[in-house]
Amino acid sequence: ARSAAAELMDWARSLRGRLAARCASKRTEQELKDEEMELFTKYYMEWKGGRKSGNTSYTNIPRFYYRLPAEDEILLQKLREESRAVFLQRKSRELLDNEELQNLWFLLDKHQTSPMIGEEAMINYENFLKVGEKAGPKCKQFFTAKIFAKLLHNDPYGRISIMQFFNYVMRKVWLHQTRIGLSLYDVAGQGYLRESDLENYILELIPTLPQLDGLEKSFYSFYVCTAVRKFFFFLDPLRTGKIKIQDILACSFLDDLLELRDEELSKESQETNWFSAPSALRVYGQYLNLDKDHNGMLSKEELSRYGTGTLTNIFLDCVFQECLTYDGEMDYKTYLDFVLALENRKEPAALQYIFKLLDIENKGYLNVFSLNYFFRAIQEQMKIHGQEPVSFQDVKDEIFDMVKPKDPYKISLQDLINSSQGDTVTSILIDLNGFWTYENREVLVASDNDNTADVDDT
Repeated sequence: ARSAAAELMDWARSLRGRLAARCASKRTEQELKDEEMELFTKYYMEWKGGRKSGNTSYTNIPRFYYRLPAEDEILLQKLREESRAVFLQRKSRELLDNEELQNLWFLLDKHQTSPMIGEEAMINYENFLKVGEKAGPKCKQFFTAKIFAKLLHNDPYGRISIMQFFNYVMRKVWLHQTRIGLSLYDVAGQGYLRESDLENYILELIPTLPQLDGLEKSFYSFYVCTAVRKFFFFLDPLRTGKIKIQDILACSFLDDLLELRDEELSKESQETNWFSAPSALRVYGQYLNLDKDHNGMLSKEELSRYGTGTLTNIFLDCVFQECLTYDGEMDYKTYLDFVLALENRKEPAALQYIFKLLDIENKGYLNVFSLNYFFRAIQEQMKIHGQEPVSFQDVKDEIFDMVKPKDPYKISLQDLINSSQGDTVTSILIDLNGFWTYENREVLVASDNDNTADVDDT
């Protein structure tokens, strides 16, 4: 009886176990997924924790992106402006001042290395390093083997010119000073200047340029506009409205502008410097002379008298179709672009300006049709002046011979630039006087030679 009772108890326990297992197998699908995720999270965190303990270098990666503050975040904008100003001031203090530059020159002169060759003082590498140790921490960056090797030329004793080295240091200091000065006007703090930023920079620069002392203050706004247009015409070909500060420093325009600090600048230099007072007054005076109705704008008829008055009507039509105008008339800023393009036809930016006008079909190249379209106006002008029109076929062949385009039937902008004949080609197509000069080039050269011979005889 006891054995039967024990068996009954075992059977009951087994049944309860099976029922429990069956109930467990009836867990919902969501519960199973939750358990799976829990286990995955557990093992993943253990694995990640193990990796973290082995390599923590990722915690030292510096932050490399900082969101610019929005216009309504005034406090963040002010903080950013102040931090930039402090940074630029610190950079400015790191530069050599006049007293330190004088001390550097004294040390270089004291350690010059004999023998003297001519009048130029020289220094060898050993003395060069001695000067570097005495010149102070600000000069340390200039006293390197790399810079010495750059300035080493053909001296038989392995020395460099003291004057060349000092000029190198001066140039570097000037570049950094100018970079900091321009950065102060970089309102966005992104390494570029907008048109208004550059206008402010040049306006505040005027009082420091002795060559501009004679300018009336009423002319300042026109002068600033004239100066700024040259920067933007050549350095902003895509017309984005901003120029990189690096591009400003790399070009020669800033050198030309700061050349006006020289009180004894020659008349010839002033005439060839776009930023000089005589040059700015010349350009603005031409604009006023063309403006016959004195409304401050130029119509197509008024612009047709520009230069020798021989620009073709077809070309002028294209100018007024493509360029920004107000009620069909051109303002001073647009006129400046026009002048810069026509006065610098050898430059890629100027050729790009004219090429866009000549590309009437907007195809990115000039074909026989577009060349003929513009040259017909030259032929018509020749008839008006009583000249026998030249055959287009002859001119067309000469143009293609000069340019030598990659495609024998199409002339691209790059073809014009590569040929170094872009100024001649554009003159032939848009200006009767330019075409006449090209057509009679041999006679003009002979005439110049005769005049030179006459001068030599006298």
